[in-house]
Amino acid sequence: MKQYPFNSQLIIFSIMVLVLASCASTEFVASTAKRVNNAISKSEKVTKSTAIYKIGKPYQIHGLWYYPEENYEYDESGIASWYGKKFHARKTANGEIYDMNALTAAHRTLPMPSFVRVTNLDNGRSLVLRVNDRGPFARGRILDASRRSAQLLGFYNQGTARVRVQILPEKSQEIAAKIKSNSQLARDGTPIIVDKIPKISVNVEPLLPPPGSGGELIKTKSKIKGKLVNQVKSAKTPKKEKVLDQPLPEKVIYGSAKATQLFIQAGAFKAFGNANRTRAILSSLGKVKISQVLVGENDLYRVRLGPIAAVSEADLMLNRVIKSGYPNAQLIVD
Repeated sequence: MKQYPFNSQLIIFSIMVLVLASCASTEFVASTAKRVNNAISKSEKVTKSTAIYKIGKPYQIHGLWYYPEENYEYDESGIASWYGKKFHARKTANGEIYDMNALTAAHRTLPMPSFVRVTNLDNGRSLVLRVNDRGPFARGRILDASRRSAQLLGFYNQGTARVRVQILPEKSQEIAAKIKSNSQLARDGTPIIVDKIPKISVNVEPLLPPPGSGGELIKTKSKIKGKLVNQVKSAKTPKKEKVLDQPLPEKVIYGSAKATQLFIQAGAFKAFGNANRTRAILSSLGKVKISQVLVGENDLYRVRLGPIAAVSEADLMLNRVIKSGYPNAQLIVD
């Protein structure tokens, strides 16, 4: 058998190459893992703070049940309050980050996000707000506005105001469709989007006229190119959609104040006997009145206490009525 000379230098060199390759491979894997981990972390942060369209299931707070729904005919008058620094930079109920300087609001049942026009009945000011949170859960309140919203509507110092809240159906349905569409694309994969349509390369050669026509060469290069350019231009994507989730403008509409009265409604009963019994129970608290109203196709007997002069007095009366055995009693602005 032929013996090959032993070359120790060659072996040492080979080992060094393997070690260096291993180090380079390890460094590459570590670098790649670091980039992937960073990407996942960033993705998680974005996901956690990304707004979603949410209605939500029925829920119970302080013994009362609330039933969120898509109600594009919502129009209610009541008492609004505001919330600010304590909740600033925290997550809202639909995943956004609460900004007390933005024009937003919390509502107990409306879809999130949706848009409402809030009118301060005490001074006539109105403003469009974006509902992106749940609340208020203090009895006798129908809306919690952001601090900036309360300032613009003119009830920041008072803390509360008699308001009318009206949903903006078209704007609310539009943003719901937009968010749902984006969510579907995120699940199923988005189409490829390019900044520019690539130029089309066309080879043009002059053609001889048909026999016997006596005509000249047909179609010049410039005309064909011009036609192609026009076709590409006409195929450009349409204008960008108006982004609905951008900060709302501080556009206050000034109107006239509206005279209102405050009542505590203990309930509305189908049987007059039940309404009369309730009046007897609550008569020691103040003036109680029964009125007959038509709600849908039903005649109901409504039992109310009042009118009451101030919101603070109405809050006290509401608590007394609740403690008297009427947990669903409401503070009414009429």
